[in-house]
Amino acid sequence: MPMDAEEIEQLIKEDFPDAIVSIEDLRGDGDHYAATIISEAFAGKTRVKQHQMVYSSLKGRMGNELHALALQTSAPNKA
Repeated sequence: MPMDAEEIEQLIKEDFPDAIVSIEDLRGDGDHYAATIISEAFAGKTRVKQHQMVYSSLKGRMGNELHALALQTSAPNKA
């Protein structure tokens, strides 16, 4: 069963409560999403590590209920 955007956001926010999360359903099928996530937890981490952290927050659903998730992750900009 596909996941909805709200469920994805909820799982991410459980691990990254400070995150600003934006999720777009790319095909309208509940199976292909793009997510932009900004969190202080990503500061000083490589892009690969940031993405691993997000996949971990999805608790095994990536590749199962969630077929595709394009990620853009970053730490907040400090002005």
